[in-house]
Amino acid sequence: MPKLDQPSARWRKSSYSGGSGASCVEVDDAHSGRVRDSKDPEGPALAFTPAAWQSFVTAVRAGEFGTSI
Repeated sequence: MPKLDQPSARWRKSSYSGGSGASCVEVDDAHSGRVRDSKDPEGPALAFTPAAWQSFVTAVRAGEFGTSI
């Protein structure tokens, strides 16, 4: 898998990660659809197409995974 991190990446912790630090997901605001584990920033990241990422975000906001925002 090619390394996805680029100098232009702007990683931020997801608001769903909570404050405990146990389940920390970061999203890249500079590249829609890129996520990684904040506990392993040098490890692999996942990349989704913009359409797939938007579908996921819409489903989360609608509460399709157990809670809504």
